[in-house]
Amino acid sequence: MKSILLAAALTATASVALAAERYTLDASHSQVVFSYDHLGFSTTFGMFSGFEGEIMFDQDDPSASSVTVSMPTKSMFTGWEKREGHFMSDDFFGATDADVITFASTSIEVTGADTAMITGDLTMNDVTKSVVLDAQLNQVGTHPQAGKAWAGFDATTTLLRSDFGLGAFAPFVSDEVAVQISVEAGIAE
Repeated sequence: MKSILLAAALTATASVALAAERYTLDASHSQVVFSYDHLGFSTTFGMFSGFEGEIMFDQDDPSASSVTVSMPTKSMFTGWEKREGHFMSDDFFGATDADVITFASTSIEVTGADTAMITGDLTMNDVTKSVVLDAQLNQVGTHPQAGKAWAGFDATTTLLRSDFGLGAFAPFVSDEVAVQISVEAGIAE
């Protein structure tokens, strides 16, 4: 997702033209955190993890870059087992162990030296919708432990649960969900 942003930043700083390069997501340092209003009393948080994905980026033409990501629906963690069980029930996801959430970029608009708007298809709960991620490149460089090229990104977006057939209990539980994404990715070997 924000990985396309990496392409934009690399374009701004690269002095030698390179072909598209493949980066793979570091699942141990990549998360999607979400929050929503609960009855006006609190903001409730949760997260997804267990990412798989890759970023293909072209330093000469960041708009030709791409990112694909998937994560198991049941990787959701809210800190309360009963809530997680309710989210996986037929009231919401009706999730099985095989269900995944996917994102595949469709375009990138570079907005600055280290920022971009990444548009892509988000598929969740068997519904696909176009979403836009407001992305920020955090850093590109050599990972001090892995000893290879590495990149980190943050991004935000807002989703409507009802767009994905997950609008149960709205408006008491807000339909609007704020999403914060942070990922790391390493050059593929």
